[in-house]
Amino acid sequence: MTVPDEARCMLMRGGTSKGAYFLAEDLPADAGARDDLLLRVMGSPDPRQIDGLGGAHPLTSKVAVVSASADPEADVDYLFLQVGVDRPEVSDRQNCGNLLAGVGPFAVERGLVAAGDGRTSVRIRMVNSGDLAVASFPTPGGRVDYSGTAEISGVPGTAAPVVIEFPQGSGPLLPTGHARDIVADTPVTCVDNGMPTVLIAAASLKVTGYESPKDLEEDLTLADRLREIRLEAGKLMGLGDVEGTTVPKLSLLAAPLDGGAVMTRTFIPVRCHTSIGVLGAASVAAGLRVEGGVGEGVARLPAQGDRLRIEHPSGFLDIEAGIAYDAEGVPVARRTAVVRTARKIFDGTVFARPAGAAQHL
Repeated sequence: MTVPDEARCMLMRGGTSKGAYFLAEDLPADAGARDDLLLRVMGSPDPRQIDGLGGAHPLTSKVAVVSASADPEADVDYLFLQVGVDRPEVSDRQNCGNLLAGVGPFAVERGLVAAGDGRTSVRIRMVNSGDLAVASFPTPGGRVDYSGTAEISGVPGTAAPVVIEFPQGSGPLLPTGHARDIVADTPVTCVDNGMPTVLIAAASLKVTGYESPKDLEEDLTLADRLREIRLEAGKLMGLGDVEGTTVPKLSLLAAPLDGGAVMTRTFIPVRCHTSIGVLGAASVAAGLRVEGGVGEGVARLPAQGDRLRIEHPSGFLDIEAGIAYDAEGVPVARRTAVVRTARKIFDGTVFARPAGAAQHL
């Protein structure tokens, strides 16, 4: 099979991440050939990704593959692929809510969805999980407008708001069936409101939860504890052996510092996020509302309303997340919505490193 060395591509910032967006038809249909091309496009494996589009960090080594959807409840399908930085890996085991912010505008740019005169809503099926989302954004005159006054922490300047709403997820909010589990001798809450996430009170791991991502990454004792928790929690959550995967995420919780509901430090799964992912924040927000969860005594929840401010290393993320209890007393996600921004950076042809080129790490 001949694998191409170039492809039509749009580079976009979606939320606090950056990724390469492709139409599915512009990539090889065979998954192995597709992944080979994407590794070469991103410049992986190489810690600097110097010979590709990647930015030497998981948050900037991402891919969105978009196509028209056969699902009557969706307009487009969105497959997220996490491309390894220093390892030749391409994973489809998770969603990405940040790149999701760019999927609607990309679908309009590529003609998959007709733009409305003023505002457009795009129904998106997230192929990784089967969940649905609706993204709404301004399209004055039938064209995507990336300018605007919306500001999100972790991104300089302002841009047009992309409002993303998530219907109830396809799986249980509490994958283990419990509000609190003991995993590797540590109290945790395992929650999935779009992203499998393990909530842990930072104090239970003998850290404050206010350390910088760099300091936390350099704490080898902490790294060992987190690995042990993640491997055991993955099995409890029905994810199997997660040694080589990027889920579940681990979010350390501490009392808020700036008027929010909680301070977070999230591992993705080894690097510490410089902010927080959209779906990870959705899971944190829902998990904080679960009675008996590890957030009790740490988080400060508002008396009314669904909106929570999730603090993170570079600021905050406001998210609306409500839960309800069914007739059996099981918590279920009721509604989740968030405002993100996106921006088109370039549109054209990306030229990949030639197949078989030697790697010097």
